[in-house]
Amino acid sequence: MISIPKGTKDVLPGESYKWQFIERKARLACKLRNFHEIRTPAFEHTELFTRSIGEDTDVVGKEMYTFLDKGNRSVTLKAEGTAPVARSFVENSLEAMSLPLKMYYITPVFRYENPQKGRLREHHQFGVEVYGGDTPYLDLEVISLAYDFLSELGVKDLSLNINNIGCPNCRKKYNAALKEYLSSRYDELCSTCKERFVRNPLRILDCKVPHCKEIVAEAPVITDYICDDCRAHTDKLCRLLTDSGIPYKIDPKIVRGLDYYTKTVFEFVTGSVGTVCGGGRYNNLVESVGGNPTPCVGFGMGIERLLYILDSEGIEIPNDDILDLFAVSQSPDQVDYCFRLCSVLRREGVACDTDLTGRSMKSQLKFANKIGAKYTVVIGGSEVDGGVCKLKDMSTGETCDVTISELAKTIKER
Repeated sequence: MISIPKGTKDVLPGESYKWQFIERKARLACKLRNFHEIRTPAFEHTELFTRSIGEDTDVVGKEMYTFLDKGNRSVTLKAEGTAPVARSFVENSLEAMSLPLKMYYITPVFRYENPQKGRLREHHQFGVEVYGGDTPYLDLEVISLAYDFLSELGVKDLSLNINNIGCPNCRKKYNAALKEYLSSRYDELCSTCKERFVRNPLRILDCKVPHCKEIVAEAPVITDYICDDCRAHTDKLCRLLTDSGIPYKIDPKIVRGLDYYTKTVFEFVTGSVGTVCGGGRYNNLVESVGGNPTPCVGFGMGIERLLYILDSEGIEIPNDDILDLFAVSQSPDQVDYCFRLCSVLRREGVACDTDLTGRSMKSQLKFANKIGAKYTVVIGGSEVDGGVCKLKDMSTGETCDVTISELAKTIKER
Protein backbone atom coordinates (compact mmCIF):
# COMPACT_ATOMS: atom_id res chain seq x y z
CA MET A 1 0.00 0.00 0.00
CA ILE A 2 1.22 3.53 -0.84
CA SER A 3 0.71 5.83 2.14
CA ILE A 4 -0.05 9.54 2.15
CA PRO A 5 3.04 11.79 2.53
CA LYS A 6 3.84 12.96 6.05
CA GLY A 7 2.21 16.27 6.91
CA THR A 8 -0.65 15.95 4.44
CA LYS A 9 -4.26 14.92 4.98
CA ASP A 10 -7.11 13.61 2.87
CA VAL A 11 -10.40 15.47 3.17
CA LEU A 12 -12.87 12.59 3.07
CA PRO A 13 -16.44 12.72 1.71
CA GLY A 14 -17.86 12.54 5.23
CA GLU A 15 -16.07 15.70 6.36
CA SER A 16 -15.82 17.82 3.20
CA TYR A 17 -19.04 19.63 4.18
CA LYS A 18 -17.07 21.33 6.98
CA TRP A 19 -14.63 22.78 4.46
CA GLN A 20 -17.44 23.86 2.17
CA PHE A 21 -19.16 25.60 5.09
CA ILE A 22 -16.01 27.55 6.05
CA GLU A 23 -15.32 28.48 2.44
CA ARG A 24 -18.90 29.68 1.87
CA LYS A 25 -18.74 31.82 5.00
CA ALA A 26 -15.39 33.26 3.89
CA ARG A 27 -16.64 34.04 0.38
CA LEU A 28 -19.79 35.66 1.74
CA ALA A 29 -17.81 37.81 4.20
CA CYS A 30 -15.68 39.00 1.27
CA LYS A 31 -18.60 39.59 -1.07
CA LEU A 32 -20.33 41.79 1.51
CA ARG A 33 -17.24 44.01 1.57
CA ASN A 34 -16.56 44.13 -2.20
CA PHE A 35 -13.56 41.78 -2.16
CA HIS A 36 -12.97 39.74 -5.32
CA GLU A 37 -11.21 36.40 -5.64
CA ILE A 38 -7.71 36.07 -7.08
CA ARG A 39 -6.12 32.69 -7.87
CA THR A 40 -2.37 32.30 -8.28
CA PRO A 41 -0.28 29.24 -9.32
CA ALA A 42 0.71 26.47 -6.90
CA PHE A 43 4.39 27.24 -7.56
CA GLU A 44 6.42 30.35 -8.31
CA HIS A 45 10.01 31.25 -9.13
CA THR A 46 11.99 30.88 -5.90
CA GLU A 47 13.27 34.44 -6.16
CA LEU A 48 9.78 35.78 -5.48
CA PHE A 49 9.79 34.35 -1.96
CA THR A 50 13.43 35.07 -1.13
CA ARG A 51 13.05 38.73 -2.15
CA SER A 52 9.68 39.35 -0.50
CA ILE A 53 9.64 37.13 2.60
CA GLY A 54 13.33 37.57 3.43
CA GLU A 55 16.28 35.18 3.34
CA ASP A 56 16.70 35.39 7.12
CA THR A 57 13.22 34.08 7.87
CA ASP A 58 12.47 30.52 8.93
CA VAL A 59 10.12 30.16 5.98
CA VAL A 60 12.84 30.76 3.41
CA GLY A 61 15.70 29.23 5.39
CA LYS A 62 14.04 26.03 6.59
CA GLU A 63 10.50 25.47 5.34
CA MET A 64 10.19 26.01 1.58
CA TYR A 65 9.69 23.18 -0.90
CA THR A 66 12.23 24.28 -3.52
CA PHE A 67 13.48 22.28 -6.49
CA LEU A 68 14.92 22.61 -9.99
CA ASP A 69 12.52 21.97 -12.84
CA LYS A 70 13.50 20.27 -16.09
CA GLY A 71 14.73 23.60 -17.43
CA ASN A 72 17.10 23.88 -14.44
CA ARG A 73 15.04 26.78 -13.03
CA SER A 74 14.56 27.06 -9.28
CA VAL A 75 10.87 26.95 -8.41
CA THR A 76 9.11 26.77 -5.05
CA LEU A 77 5.70 25.47 -4.05
CA LYS A 78 3.57 28.34 -2.76
CA ALA A 79 4.95 29.10 0.71
CA GLU A 80 2.36 31.77 1.55
CA GLY A 81 -0.37 33.66 -0.26
CA THR A 82 0.66 37.32 -0.17
CA ALA A 83 3.82 37.39 -2.30
CA PRO A 84 2.17 35.66 -5.30
CA VAL A 85 -0.64 38.23 -5.21
CA ALA A 86 1.96 41.03 -5.27
CA ARG A 87 3.66 39.38 -8.24
CA SER A 88 0.33 39.11 -10.04
CA PHE A 89 -0.53 42.73 -9.22
CA VAL A 90 2.67 43.91 -10.90
CA GLU A 91 2.74 41.46 -13.81
CA ASN A 92 -0.89 42.04 -14.77
CA SER A 93 -0.79 45.83 -14.24
CA LEU A 94 -3.63 45.67 -11.73
CA GLU A 95 -2.67 49.14 -10.54
CA ALA A 96 -4.58 50.37 -13.61
CA MET A 97 -7.79 49.14 -11.98
CA SER A 98 -9.77 51.32 -9.61
CA LEU A 99 -7.92 51.47 -6.30
CA PRO A 100 -8.12 50.44 -3.56
CA LEU A 101 -8.31 46.95 -5.03
CA LYS A 102 -9.76 44.39 -2.61
CA MET A 103 -8.87 40.75 -3.20
CA TYR A 104 -9.14 37.42 -1.39
CA TYR A 105 -7.89 33.89 -1.92
CA ILE A 106 -8.45 30.37 -0.63
CA THR A 107 -5.34 28.44 -1.55
CA PRO A 108 -3.08 25.51 -0.63
CA VAL A 109 0.23 26.46 1.01
CA PHE A 110 3.30 24.26 1.45
CA ARG A 111 5.72 24.43 4.38
CA TYR A 112 8.28 21.80 5.36
CA GLU A 113 7.83 21.85 9.14
CA ASN A 114 7.03 19.43 11.93
CA PRO A 115 3.34 18.49 11.53
CA GLN A 116 1.07 19.14 14.52
CA LYS A 117 -2.63 19.56 15.17
CA GLY A 118 -3.99 22.24 12.90
CA ARG A 119 -0.61 22.68 11.16
CA LEU A 120 0.33 20.51 8.19
CA ARG A 121 3.01 20.58 5.50
CA GLU A 122 0.25 21.13 3.00
CA HIS A 123 -2.37 23.36 4.51
CA HIS A 124 -4.89 25.84 3.17
CA GLN A 125 -5.15 29.57 3.73
CA PHE A 126 -7.98 32.04 3.56
CA GLY A 127 -6.45 35.45 3.04
CA VAL A 128 -7.40 38.97 1.98
CA GLU A 129 -5.36 41.77 0.42
CA VAL A 130 -6.14 45.46 -0.07
CA TYR A 131 -3.87 47.33 -2.50
CA GLY A 132 -3.67 51.09 -2.94
CA GLY A 133 -4.32 52.84 0.36
CA ASP A 134 -2.33 53.75 3.47
CA THR A 135 -5.11 54.92 5.78
CA PRO A 136 -5.95 53.24 9.12
CA TYR A 137 -9.47 52.78 7.77
CA LEU A 138 -8.18 50.06 5.44
CA ASP A 139 -6.39 48.40 8.37
CA LEU A 140 -9.76 48.42 10.13
CA GLU A 141 -11.44 47.01 7.02
CA VAL A 142 -9.37 43.81 7.00
CA ILE A 143 -9.31 43.48 10.80
CA SER A 144 -13.08 43.84 11.06
CA LEU A 145 -13.57 41.31 8.25
CA ALA A 146 -11.51 38.75 10.18
CA TYR A 147 -13.24 39.63 13.46
CA ASP A 148 -16.76 39.34 12.04
CA PHE A 149 -15.91 36.11 10.18
CA LEU A 150 -14.43 34.40 13.25
CA SER A 151 -17.17 35.71 15.54
CA GLU A 152 -19.91 34.43 13.24
CA LEU A 153 -18.31 30.99 13.29
CA GLY A 154 -18.59 31.08 17.09
CA VAL A 155 -14.87 31.09 17.94
CA LYS A 156 -14.62 31.59 21.71
CA ASP A 157 -12.28 33.79 23.75
CA LEU A 158 -11.24 35.69 20.64
CA SER A 159 -8.83 38.57 21.23
CA LEU A 160 -6.93 40.93 18.95
CA ASN A 161 -3.31 41.88 19.58
CA ILE A 162 -1.79 44.71 17.52
CA ASN A 163 1.58 46.40 17.18
CA ASN A 164 3.32 48.89 14.92
CA ILE A 165 6.76 47.74 13.73
CA GLY A 166 7.46 51.04 12.01
CA CYS A 167 8.49 52.22 8.58
CA PRO A 168 12.03 51.76 7.21
CA ASN A 169 13.14 55.05 8.77
CA CYS A 170 12.14 54.32 12.36
CA ARG A 171 13.13 50.68 11.93
CA LYS A 172 16.76 51.80 11.53
CA LYS A 173 16.70 53.50 14.94
CA TYR A 174 15.13 50.50 16.58
CA ASN A 175 17.55 48.04 14.98
CA ALA A 176 20.44 50.08 16.36
CA ALA A 177 18.94 50.05 19.87
CA LEU A 178 18.16 46.34 19.64
CA LYS A 179 21.69 45.48 18.51
CA GLU A 180 23.13 47.53 21.34
CA TYR A 181 21.03 45.60 23.85
CA LEU A 182 21.83 42.20 22.31
CA SER A 183 25.54 42.79 21.85
CA SER A 184 26.25 42.12 25.53
CA ARG A 185 24.51 38.72 25.24
CA TYR A 186 25.58 37.83 21.72
CA ASP A 187 27.43 34.69 22.82
CA GLU A 188 24.22 33.33 24.39
CA LEU A 189 22.19 33.56 21.18
CA CYS A 190 21.49 30.47 19.09
CA SER A 191 23.52 30.07 15.90
CA THR A 192 20.62 31.27 13.72
CA CYS A 193 20.12 34.41 15.79
CA LYS A 194 23.83 35.19 15.61
CA GLU A 195 23.41 35.40 11.85
CA ARG A 196 20.25 37.46 12.27
CA PHE A 197 22.14 39.85 14.56
CA VAL A 198 24.25 40.93 11.60
CA ARG A 199 21.67 40.88 8.82
CA ASN A 200 18.27 41.51 10.44
CA PRO A 201 18.19 41.77 14.26
CA LEU A 202 14.41 42.25 14.27
CA ARG A 203 14.06 38.58 13.34
CA ILE A 204 15.58 37.61 16.70
CA LEU A 205 12.34 38.73 18.36
CA ASP A 206 10.58 35.99 16.43
CA CYS A 207 12.95 33.18 17.49
CA LYS A 208 11.25 30.11 19.00
CA VAL A 209 14.33 28.90 20.95
CA PRO A 210 13.41 29.22 24.68
CA HIS A 211 16.70 30.83 25.75
CA CYS A 212 16.55 33.41 22.95
CA LYS A 213 12.98 34.21 23.99
CA GLU A 214 14.25 34.85 27.53
CA ILE A 215 16.97 37.16 26.23
CA VAL A 216 14.60 39.33 24.16
CA ALA A 217 11.99 39.48 26.96
CA GLU A 218 13.75 42.57 28.34
CA ALA A 219 14.78 44.03 24.98
CA PRO A 220 13.73 47.56 23.95
CA VAL A 221 10.26 47.68 22.36
CA ILE A 222 9.79 49.12 18.92
CA THR A 223 6.86 51.29 19.95
CA ASP A 224 9.35 53.53 21.77
CA TYR A 225 11.16 54.22 18.48
CA ILE A 226 8.46 54.67 15.86
CA CYS A 227 8.17 58.02 14.10
CA ASP A 228 5.31 60.49 14.51
CA ASP A 229 3.60 59.32 11.32
CA CYS A 230 3.62 55.66 12.38
CA ARG A 231 2.44 56.58 15.88
CA ALA A 232 -0.42 58.66 14.49
CA HIS A 233 -1.41 55.72 12.27
CA THR A 234 -1.66 53.38 15.26
CA ASP A 235 -3.45 55.95 17.44
CA LYS A 236 -6.10 56.44 14.76
CA LEU A 237 -6.48 52.69 14.24
CA CYS A 238 -6.97 52.18 17.98
CA ARG A 239 -9.72 54.80 18.03
CA LEU A 240 -11.40 53.17 15.05
CA LEU A 241 -11.27 49.74 16.71
CA THR A 242 -12.81 51.15 19.88
CA ASP A 243 -15.57 52.87 17.90
CA SER A 244 -16.24 49.61 16.05
CA GLY A 245 -16.55 47.61 19.27
CA ILE A 246 -13.58 45.38 18.50
CA PRO A 247 -11.60 44.70 21.70
CA TYR A 248 -7.82 44.80 21.36
CA LYS A 249 -4.57 45.21 23.22
CA ILE A 250 -1.15 46.51 22.20
CA ASP A 251 1.52 43.80 22.16
CA PRO A 252 4.94 45.34 21.35
CA LYS A 253 6.49 41.87 20.90
CA ILE A 254 4.49 41.04 17.75
CA VAL A 255 6.73 41.31 14.69
CA ARG A 256 5.26 38.55 12.46
CA GLY A 257 7.58 36.10 10.75
CA LEU A 258 8.01 37.69 7.32
CA ASP A 259 10.20 40.61 6.31
CA TYR A 260 7.69 42.46 4.17
CA TYR A 261 5.64 43.80 7.10
CA THR A 262 5.65 47.54 7.88
CA LYS A 263 3.63 49.63 10.32
CA THR A 264 0.58 47.68 11.55
CA VAL A 265 0.88 44.01 12.47
CA PHE A 266 -1.85 42.07 14.23
CA GLU A 267 -2.89 38.63 15.41
CA PHE A 268 -6.19 37.12 16.47
CA VAL A 269 -5.69 34.55 19.22
CA THR A 270 -7.98 32.21 21.12
CA GLY A 271 -7.63 31.10 24.71
CA SER A 272 -7.66 27.41 23.83
CA VAL A 273 -5.30 27.12 20.86
CA GLY A 274 -3.44 30.37 20.23
CA THR A 275 -3.03 32.28 16.99
CA VAL A 276 -5.77 31.73 14.44
CA CYS A 277 -5.15 34.69 12.11
CA GLY A 278 -2.26 37.05 11.43
CA GLY A 279 -1.71 40.03 9.20
CA GLY A 280 -0.73 43.63 8.83
CA ARG A 281 0.70 46.18 6.42
CA TYR A 282 3.36 45.59 3.79
CA ASN A 283 3.74 48.94 2.07
CA ASN A 284 7.08 48.07 0.43
CA LEU A 285 6.17 44.64 -0.89
CA VAL A 286 5.02 45.61 -4.39
CA GLU A 287 8.15 47.69 -4.93
CA SER A 288 10.34 44.77 -3.79
CA VAL A 289 8.97 42.57 -6.59
CA GLY A 290 9.45 45.20 -9.29
CA GLY A 291 6.32 47.34 -9.09
CA ASN A 292 5.60 50.94 -8.23
CA PRO A 293 5.30 51.89 -4.54
CA THR A 294 1.85 50.67 -3.47
CA PRO A 295 0.65 50.44 0.13
CA CYS A 296 -1.02 47.13 1.05
CA VAL A 297 -2.70 45.52 4.04
CA GLY A 298 -4.14 42.05 4.58
CA PHE A 299 -4.27 38.86 6.62
CA GLY A 300 -4.05 35.09 6.32
CA MET A 301 -5.55 32.29 8.38
CA GLY A 302 -5.16 28.53 8.15
CA ILE A 303 -8.36 26.62 7.43
CA GLU A 304 -7.10 23.39 9.05
CA ARG A 305 -6.20 25.33 12.18
CA LEU A 306 -9.59 27.03 12.20
CA LEU A 307 -11.37 23.67 11.88
CA TYR A 308 -9.25 22.32 14.74
CA ILE A 309 -10.23 25.30 16.92
CA LEU A 310 -13.93 24.84 16.17
CA ASP A 311 -13.68 21.14 16.99
CA SER A 312 -11.70 21.71 20.22
CA GLU A 313 -14.29 24.28 21.35
CA GLY A 314 -17.18 21.94 20.62
CA ILE A 315 -18.63 24.11 17.85
CA GLU A 316 -20.60 21.93 15.45
CA ILE A 317 -20.64 22.77 11.76
CA PRO A 318 -24.07 22.17 10.23
CA ASN A 319 -24.11 19.50 7.56
CA ASP A 320 -26.23 20.67 4.65
CA ASP A 321 -24.59 18.21 2.28
CA ILE A 322 -27.65 15.95 2.57
CA LEU A 323 -29.55 14.14 -0.16
CA ASP A 324 -33.15 15.34 -0.57
CA LEU A 325 -34.56 12.20 -2.11
CA PHE A 326 -33.65 8.61 -2.95
CA ALA A 327 -35.84 6.99 -5.60
CA VAL A 328 -36.23 3.24 -4.94
CA SER A 329 -37.05 1.00 -7.90
CA GLN A 330 -39.43 -1.82 -6.96
CA SER A 331 -38.00 -4.07 -9.65
CA PRO A 332 -35.45 -3.87 -12.48
CA ASP A 333 -38.26 -2.75 -14.80
CA GLN A 334 -38.44 0.63 -13.02
CA VAL A 335 -34.70 1.47 -12.97
CA ASP A 336 -34.90 3.45 -16.22
CA TYR A 337 -37.91 5.41 -14.93
CA CYS A 338 -36.17 6.22 -11.63
CA PHE A 339 -33.12 7.49 -13.51
CA ARG A 340 -35.26 9.74 -15.72
CA LEU A 341 -37.17 10.96 -12.66
CA CYS A 342 -33.95 11.92 -10.93
CA SER A 343 -32.77 13.78 -14.02
CA VAL A 344 -35.96 15.85 -14.04
CA LEU A 345 -35.83 16.55 -10.29
CA ARG A 346 -32.17 17.60 -10.43
CA ARG A 347 -33.01 20.19 -13.09
CA GLU A 348 -35.59 21.55 -10.66
CA GLY A 349 -33.00 21.88 -7.88
CA VAL A 350 -33.71 18.69 -5.92
CA ALA A 351 -30.65 16.69 -4.83
CA CYS A 352 -31.59 13.09 -5.55
CA ASP A 353 -30.18 9.70 -6.41
CA THR A 354 -31.27 6.19 -7.32
CA ASP A 355 -29.73 2.74 -7.36
CA LEU A 356 -27.77 1.82 -10.48
CA THR A 357 -26.10 -1.35 -9.17
CA GLY A 358 -28.98 -3.87 -9.12
CA ARG A 359 -29.76 -3.89 -5.38
CA SER A 360 -33.01 -5.39 -4.12
CA MET A 361 -35.73 -2.99 -2.96
CA LYS A 362 -34.98 -3.85 0.68
CA SER A 363 -31.26 -3.15 0.19
CA GLN A 364 -32.04 0.13 -1.55
CA LEU A 365 -34.11 1.30 1.42
CA LYS A 366 -31.30 0.35 3.81
CA PHE A 367 -28.84 2.23 1.64
CA ALA A 368 -31.05 5.33 1.53
CA ASN A 369 -31.23 5.30 5.32
CA LYS A 370 -27.48 4.76 5.66
CA ILE A 371 -26.56 7.75 3.46
CA GLY A 372 -29.02 9.99 5.32
CA ALA A 373 -31.53 10.74 2.57
CA LYS A 374 -34.33 13.01 3.81
CA TYR A 375 -37.05 11.33 1.77
CA THR A 376 -37.63 8.20 -0.28
CA VAL A 377 -40.17 7.20 -2.88
CA VAL A 378 -40.73 3.63 -4.05
CA ILE A 379 -41.45 3.44 -7.77
CA GLY A 380 -43.35 0.43 -9.05
CA GLY A 381 -45.73 -0.26 -11.90
CA SER A 382 -48.71 1.47 -10.25
CA GLU A 383 -46.68 4.63 -9.58
CA VAL A 384 -45.49 4.74 -13.17
CA ASP A 385 -49.00 4.19 -14.54
CA GLY A 386 -50.91 6.38 -12.05
CA GLY A 387 -48.41 9.20 -11.65
CA VAL A 388 -48.76 9.18 -7.82
CA CYS A 389 -46.20 8.01 -5.27
CA LYS A 390 -45.80 7.84 -1.51
CA LEU A 391 -43.21 10.29 -0.21
CA LYS A 392 -41.65 8.97 3.01
CA ASP A 393 -39.95 11.18 5.57
CA MET A 394 -36.98 9.06 6.67
CA SER A 395 -36.59 10.81 10.03
CA THR A 396 -40.21 10.33 11.18
CA GLY A 397 -41.45 7.46 9.01
CA GLU A 398 -44.49 9.49 7.95
CA THR A 399 -45.75 9.12 4.39
CA CYS A 400 -48.00 11.15 2.14
CA ASP A 401 -49.36 10.74 -1.38
CA VAL A 402 -47.80 13.13 -3.91
CA THR A 403 -48.26 13.35 -7.66
CA ILE A 404 -44.95 12.78 -9.36
CA SER A 405 -45.32 16.06 -11.27
CA GLU A 406 -45.54 17.90 -7.91
CA LEU A 407 -42.71 15.97 -6.23
CA ALA A 408 -40.07 18.70 -6.55
CA LYS A 409 -42.42 21.43 -5.30
CA THR A 410 -43.51 19.32 -2.31
CA ILE A 411 -39.94 18.54 -1.25
CA LYS A 412 -38.85 22.18 -1.55
CA GLU A 413 -41.81 23.39 0.54
CA ARG A 414 -41.11 21.01 3.40
